[in-house]
Amino acid sequence: MIPLRSSERIYSRTPVIAVIIGINVLIFLYQFSLSPGALDEFAMNWGIVPSQLNLVSLFTSMFLHGGWSHLLGNMLFLWVFGRNLEDLIGSERFVGFYVISGVAAGIVHVIANPYSRVPTIGASGAIAAVMGAYLVKFWRSDIDTLFWFIFIMRISVPAPYFLIYWFVIQFFNGLGSISEVDYTGGGVAWFAHVGGFLAGMGLIKLFREKRPKVVNWFDQD
Repeated sequence: MIPLRSSERIYSRTPVIAVIIGINVLIFLYQFSLSPGALDEFAMNWGIVPSQLNLVSLFTSMFLHGGWSHLLGNMLFLWVFGRNLEDLIGSERFVGFYVISGVAAGIVHVIANPYSRVPTIGASGAIAAVMGAYLVKFWRSDIDTLFWFIFIMRISVPAPYFLIYWFVIQFFNGLGSISEVDYTGGGVAWFAHVGGFLAGMGLIKLFREKRPKVVNWFDQD
């Protein structure tokens, strides 16, 4: 399932989402210009390597990607789910939420894969946090979705169905990867997704909403 847009209205501009996407694209274009050897070294230096953790990489890894599909998929999910969240809590608070949640996702990945010697890169953990926060704040919304099963269809999916389905897939794939305690191959950082999603659901409660609550005339104390 590929999300195309949210049914939730956006009331203000969302410059931080645009800036994050721009930074990710520019860094990826730089990566794309590197030779294979230099690219491997770049990923080792700035990606998360659990067996030899550099704390700075918990932040820098969020802006690196392994290929065009990795980059475009992440940026699409960030665009669909992130703009409503930035609109809700404000640009400054969104920056804090995004960075803190992304670091939390990286920490969960390290805990789940302490012996891994593979650099982990990508914004997926931070974006998973955005999705978790979206579920908490916009659970009544629908997601315009491109869905294929034999035929390609465009359907409207309630946000809880879309997001919980996505989370369950990440969780069970993560469980399946636990046995790889000395993992040296490539793959997906499933528990970064799981950790990010849960971190987003919890941390969003600490960020005050920018927009005032709309009170109906019949609300009573």
